[in-house]
Amino acid sequence: MSEHADAPMLQGAALEGLDQYDSVTDVFHHAIERFGDKPAFSCMGKTLTFNDLDRYSARFAAWLQHDTTLAPGDRIAIQLPNVLQFPVAVFGALRAGLVVVNTNPLYTEREMAHQFKDSGAKAIVILANMAHKLDKVLDQTDLEYVVVTELADLHDVPKRWVINAAVKYVKKMVPTYRLPGAVGFRQVLKAGASQRFNPVKRDREDVAALQYTGGTTGRPKGAMLTHTNLIANMLQARLAIGQHLKNGSELVIAPLPVYHIYTFTVNCLFLMETGNHSVLITNPRDLPGFVKELKKLPFTAFIGLNTLFNALCLRDDFKALDFSKLKLTISGGMALTKPIAKRWEEVTGCPVAEGYGLTETSPVVSFNPTDAIQLGTIGKPVAGTSVKVVDADGTDVALGEPGELCVKGPQVMKGYWNQDEETRKAIDDGGWFHTGDIAVLQEDGYIRIVDRKKDMILISGFNVYPNEIEDVVAAHPDVIEAAVVGVPDEEAGEAIKLFVVSKNKELTAEALRAWCKKELTGYKVPKHVEFRDELPKTNVGKVLRRELRDQEQNVK
Repeated sequence: MSEHADAPMLQGAALEGLDQYDSVTDVFHHAIERFGDKPAFSCMGKTLTFNDLDRYSARFAAWLQHDTTLAPGDRIAIQLPNVLQFPVAVFGALRAGLVVVNTNPLYTEREMAHQFKDSGAKAIVILANMAHKLDKVLDQTDLEYVVVTELADLHDVPKRWVINAAVKYVKKMVPTYRLPGAVGFRQVLKAGASQRFNPVKRDREDVAALQYTGGTTGRPKGAMLTHTNLIANMLQARLAIGQHLKNGSELVIAPLPVYHIYTFTVNCLFLMETGNHSVLITNPRDLPGFVKELKKLPFTAFIGLNTLFNALCLRDDFKALDFSKLKLTISGGMALTKPIAKRWEEVTGCPVAEGYGLTETSPVVSFNPTDAIQLGTIGKPVAGTSVKVVDADGTDVALGEPGELCVKGPQVMKGYWNQDEETRKAIDDGGWFHTGDIAVLQEDGYIRIVDRKKDMILISGFNVYPNEIEDVVAAHPDVIEAAVVGVPDEEAGEAIKLFVVSKNKELTAEALRAWCKKELTGYKVPKHVEFRDELPKTNVGKVLRRELRDQEQNVK
């Protein structure tokens, strides 16, 4: 670690062992060989061992090879919450040489259609609960193969029947859909069991996953994450975190969505590679059910984020749990606040180690050493990673001075899918990825985020881009113009505030929120709406979001 006062750059330790794996599937096979009979993933009381994962993913891969025309390099969308089918589908697809397109299960039809069309996905694995959305947009995509799975498809009988029937008929959580030609997940595994899987070799620089992120324009972009990117970040996570975990022995709680790059890399790669047991929580918003599940488990590690830590620590049933085995708590996805970090440690006896990352960096860039946590910082660069800060002209800024945080390392994406211009904007000629976050590099080697350069809003770990919401609102027949900013929110970190100029004095905030709910995922729907006669603009007519934010702060 560089710690000289005049050094404009911080560097992590050397990253060794990057050449030990040829691909993500190679990582998978080594884990199977070492930890075969040990538990790999659990969900709703059902556990898959590493050998189970090997068998099921091979069947899925065999079906892809024999019953579809998909070829290595083709894209397959996987739109699943935290269920056992997710790792089976992901590793099955990768073993067949396909590129995984992780898709948020909360997406609206419009968001789904854009991502599927943009990625060119030819196949999808989707939960039955959201198949009705696909029904409405299928003709707007290039999808040729649809695999539908029900929540408990990998559970044993009769529990599978009970859970699936309850979800469909009692809770009525599966709206009617019509997808001619779709096949069931269990049907796929049955077909694959009688077929021979032929291993596929992929190059290290081939794309393994398209991970979508919003852009400064609000147009989602697919970050091309190669096998090298993901392997590097897995090893970086292991070096940063792994010294506190014993291979093949840990029970790790995974409440954050597996389609998100944070959990995808940490749970599906790093923790799998080290033979540890991840418990997938399907619905962490059901806090009573979540705590009830935790009560049954002697968990040793917990991976979460600020809002979840806060919600749990306010509950008496959570405070009553046995935390005697908990030795590692990791925070990511959004800023960790000092009061909540301290509250978590008071309740559980385990300090929280915060890290920092982005979709484009696979995602981990920095992490707080667990034996030297410095609250209010995002830690130090992980192994093999260099960071610096630059001013508006791109000139390096000294330690202790704020500037845009730039990252270089083997985990930095290959680029944005089919968006060369956006790639050039993000990654300069020197190979530095410009994060858009304003940071200070401290003389002790820690990094502190002080602001965001872009207008992105961060809600409970989810990135929200104002342009996307503004485009939806602007389509309302009564709206003249709209602007969106983030405002402080105790629960979510930030909340969305919408400013609207309307030609209809009868238009209400409730009507606008209802309009947004038709087109946007729930967390993108504005929490606050304010009607104005006009919006502040530059002399060329561009709305000044920063002025709106400043006005909000002055009001507070």
